[in-house]
Amino acid sequence: MSKLKKTSGLECIKILCNKFGFIAVRQRGSHVVLRKETPNGPIGTVVPRHKELKLSTLKGILSQAKINEGEFAEYQ
Repeated sequence: MSKLKKTSGLECIKILCNKFGFIAVRQRGSHVVLRKETPNGPIGTVVPRHKELKLSTLKGILSQAKINEGEFAEYQ
């Protein structure tokens, strides 16, 4: 069972930027593009700034960002 809780898009962006080193590079409408430079190349993900993200959407964001669900859940 997943340790993830439902969270808002803004909260997800804050966690990714403050704890995992991502930066917001642009926004179109409610979708914010985040990017992080790594030794293996850039990693990017798109986070919608919705009031509440579905768990499947959050899992997709974390998959794109190459972040373990357990690591992210520590900061929720």
